[in-house]
Amino acid sequence: MIKVLIVDDDFMVAKVHAGFIQRTPGFAVVGVAHTGAQAVIETERLRPDLVLLDIHLPDINGLDLMHRLRDVAPELDVLVISAAREVETVRKALRGGIVHYLIKPFSQSDLQERLEHYRSAYQGLDSAKDVAEQSDVNRVFGLDRTERPLPKGCSIETLKLVEATLNAADGDLSAAEVAEQLGTSRVSARRYLEYLHDEGTLDVRLKYGVGRPERRYVLKCQ
Repeated sequence: MIKVLIVDDDFMVAKVHAGFIQRTPGFAVVGVAHTGAQAVIETERLRPDLVLLDIHLPDINGLDLMHRLRDVAPELDVLVISAAREVETVRKALRGGIVHYLIKPFSQSDLQERLEHYRSAYQGLDSAKDVAEQSDVNRVFGLDRTERPLPKGCSIETLKLVEATLNAADGDLSAAEVAEQLGTSRVSARRYLEYLHDEGTLDVRLKYGVGRPERRYVLKCQ
């Protein structure tokens, strides 16, 4: 069980986040702190594996607090949850070695997605073996294709078929053409295609005619 300490100055927000975590298998909230000073005490006392850390605290900046927490618990992992959107703040957090940065407000599924990645990637790397393979490192940095979070109702197997279909094509394909080749619905095919486009795997070309332009997809390597 992964022990989590929540550090947030808003009592109600901390309670909501605690509920999200408790509904995520493999995680348990062991404590809540509302100030930096309290967070240091609770980290030393509870020895959590992971801290959900807000940046805006009444007595200290969360990123400065992160270093103090690691003085107390050097193996501590930190997932930042904050309304702070400044690029420099995000950059500083990344340099500090966080496992993820989640901008408020977010949904239960948003947080669970990050927690599940943390459990499979970071915790798996700690316990799997003495020597890491490249695939283990890829998983930590979110490059393992089998670990990618997919839209609801989608599967990694169908995603691979969509990619294979595009790879075998002479040029670009529409969602309807992909659907016809795979024997699936156009709506389902388009969901996979748009997902791959959002990932940066595909380019979209617009074909103009009568009515709305048709979106056509092609792998970036073509």
